[in-house]
Amino acid sequence: MATVDTARETRSRSGEKELTILEHLEELRYRLIVCSVTLVVAMLASLWPLSGMLIDYLAEPAVEHLQGGKLAFFDPLEYWSTYFRVTLLLGVSMAMPVILYQTLAFVGPGLTKDERRWMYGVVVGGSIAFVGGMAFAYYIELPPALNFLIGQTGENTVPVLGIRKYIDFVTRLMFITGVVFQMPLVIMGLAKMGLVRSAKLLGWWRYAIIMAAVVGAVVTPSVDPITQTFLGGAILTLYFVGIGLAKLVEGGSIVRT
Repeated sequence: MATVDTARETRSRSGEKELTILEHLEELRYRLIVCSVTLVVAMLASLWPLSGMLIDYLAEPAVEHLQGGKLAFFDPLEYWSTYFRVTLLLGVSMAMPVILYQTLAFVGPGLTKDERRWMYGVVVGGSIAFVGGMAFAYYIELPPALNFLIGQTGENTVPVLGIRKYIDFVTRLMFITGVVFQMPLVIMGLAKMGLVRSAKLLGWWRYAIIMAAVVGAVVTPSVDPITQTFLGGAILTLYFVGIGLAKLVEGGSIVRT
């Protein structure tokens, strides 16, 4: 039986009508199943020993601020719930190429085989950008944020961090930043489809500054201004990178009249 991608491509070349609502729902179901299976397989591959190693690695920025240099847990299940949270982050990272491809294939209907080629570059670039965003969060955003939040305690107070809340904070920060780093590719994709123009986006730079500050404040899993400023600055920088990518591809729009 032909796959969903083959059926869609055949329709595009033969000039048939678009998929019906039920066919769209069936296609969505198919792509969600593919993403889910891939994610489960990736999580199983990450269970041991990668998740335990990553927990130790994520704890390192906080160690210097903690009494005894270790994270604490306060109930028997706390460590293992944290373990599976880290496994989920690893699974998402490993499954990202498949998730991105399935998403692009679903939202880009009617593309021919030649037009699909640009999608592979976006998938590779998006996967690298996601990992790069997580690295940016860990190496650039996290150390000054921790120094601000727990590094300035008084003489009679010492920070004691529970592993669940700390890892929850770090993984959310890394995941959000990884998603934010997809922005240039999203803008490029919209330009490729003819939905936005680089000149128009550049003209909105004042609004972009405001939106970067607002989004940075809203999505950051912390109230500290250090993390919010770093994330807002990253959003603004990525916006202009996206404008540059849009300029490169907008001449070859794939939208057909």
